[in-house]
Amino acid sequence: MGQKVNPLGIRLGITRDWVSKWYATKKQFPLLVRTDFLVREFLKRKLVEASVSRVLIERAAKKVNITIQTARPGIVIGKKGEDIDKLRAETAKLLNMPMADVRLNIAEIRKPELDAQLVAEGIAQQIEKRVMFRRAMKRAVMSTMRSGALGMKVRMSGRLNGAEIARTEWVREGRVPLHTFRADIDYGLAEARTTYGVIGIKCWIFKGEVFDQAELERGAQAGAEAVAAAAAAAAAAAAAAAPPVAATAPAAAVPAAVAVP
Repeated sequence: MGQKVNPLGIRLGITRDWVSKWYATKKQFPLLVRTDFLVREFLKRKLVEASVSRVLIERAAKKVNITIQTARPGIVIGKKGEDIDKLRAETAKLLNMPMADVRLNIAEIRKPELDAQLVAEGIAQQIEKRVMFRRAMKRAVMSTMRSGALGMKVRMSGRLNGAEIARTEWVREGRVPLHTFRADIDYGLAEARTTYGVIGIKCWIFKGEVFDQAELERGAQAGAEAVAAAAAAAAAAAAAAAPPVAATAPAAAVPAAVAVP
């Protein structure tokens, strides 16, 4: 099952959160979904050089909060915030809303090597510059594993190196447990548009397992009980190994003085 579904969609509500948060009636729902899609496409196209990973959209009380997760916030903001003001005005026009009701937030990605979407897009850019696909994949895997990932897999499909027959190649290092729901797996998809066709790149990054609070509390309680049991066993062993203490002989009874008549 883990091989046939989107790793992000199957983990919604477990380790992943929704990228769009709003409530709508049955009539409004299709329009809002299409609007969110257009906004994301517009921002990705406008900020193609800013390494944008994902765009989070939240609607509440006729206002829209848009969070742009990027590895290069300076390109998005621009000098003295000029670029972000223009971007905010264009986004409000696309949403057909007043500019005062649209808010843009910039969230910086500290480690772009651990973001699957950015890694996939980086490989796609290298392929478009005619870098050997195996070298690009192995370089990305080494950089990600060096940054602290527990596992990574990269798969590429298409006319690799301009071959006549399309094929699929992949590289994996570490472990990527796609069947484990609590596994924090990031997934990214990018396309390299070359002169001989489109090459698709998929990237999976395993960062560890996420446990809920109850499980963490049970683990902490079990750990405390194990520590207490180990301490008791050590105390018992120390008592058994101690040398026996010699018993002191009771003092001889002193006869009472006898009065002589």
